[in-house]
Amino acid sequence: MTLSYHIAVAEKKAKKAPLPKGARRRRKPTGASTGLAASELQAAAPPGVVAELHQVIEQDGGKVFSIYREPYGGHWLVFAAVPIELVEPTPYQRNLSDTHVRKLEAVIGKIGRFLDPIIAVRIAKPDHAAKYWTPNGNHRLSAMRTLGAKSVIAIVVPEAAAAYQILALNTEKAHNLREKALEVIRMYRELAQLDHATEDAYALEFEEPVLITLGLCYEERPRFSGGAYHPVLKRVDEFLQKPLHAALILRQQRAKTLLALDDLIVKQVEALKAMGLTSPYLKSFVVARVNPIRFRPKDAPALSFDDALDRMMQAAQKFDPDKIKMDDLAKSGGIADDSE
Repeated sequence: MTLSYHIAVAEKKAKKAPLPKGARRRRKPTGASTGLAASELQAAAPPGVVAELHQVIEQDGGKVFSIYREPYGGHWLVFAAVPIELVEPTPYQRNLSDTHVRKLEAVIGKIGRFLDPIIAVRIAKPDHAAKYWTPNGNHRLSAMRTLGAKSVIAIVVPEAAAAYQILALNTEKAHNLREKALEVIRMYRELAQLDHATEDAYALEFEEPVLITLGLCYEERPRFSGGAYHPVLKRVDEFLQKPLHAALILRQQRAKTLLALDDLIVKQVEALKAMGLTSPYLKSFVVARVNPIRFRPKDAPALSFDDALDRMMQAAQKFDPDKIKMDDLAKSGGIADDSE
């Protein structure tokens, strides 16, 4: 066989295999180094606020093992053991998953080791002793409490703002949409009392603007099927350039409108069920049918949140269940109504 043949075969093999549908290739390293080398993480003296944090942790009955800078951004951190009775979850995060906590209890108890430190922020308030809030570690904290631990290992972040970065920091158990939305609205209410920053200033903490509105809906209606509305709402919602306390009033109005739309959608879903149509995607199907963006030309002006909801309300009122066939449902797919 010729050399050119072998080269052609090698080139064919070198081509990347196609990815499964919906999968994305991992990004390659940029080629440029960033951050700090290992030898640099303790090569400088910590700023005064970090040295002070070292002192107060030990005054609280904790023990500091190390002060260092994390390797990517060079921000200072304190690695310490903290009395477990001083540690609490941030007051606005999701409820514990009993299944997840029990699994952690079993694993930690079986291997006899606690190897995954929590993230913590020291919060001092005039009305009570200092607490250590954990935005990432509540399940591990609960498991250690149940197992009778006296202390917990924590990476203590000097910046109090880290207590509000739950969605960005939390990696121990994936949030579903309801959990995300409820955490966001609880955090929103807390932040609205603390400063006059605008809603868009907390884009990282809130992750998506629609989560604020959905959080208000879940508070009002715990079994609300936000997943059915999320795909369309995230395309028309945006962070408001208003102070949080003022923006919250507008958000509450939007949530009220969305719940009114949901009442109409539920009415049409019940009509479909009465006709003998059954599917876990009934609500998503109806929402998709009244979605004003579904067939909107790409070059058409973007709809605002209010415009989109108005059009959906009108379409929901005109929706005719008698024209729907089982084949229409079979072709639709969608998000199951009880997926949250």
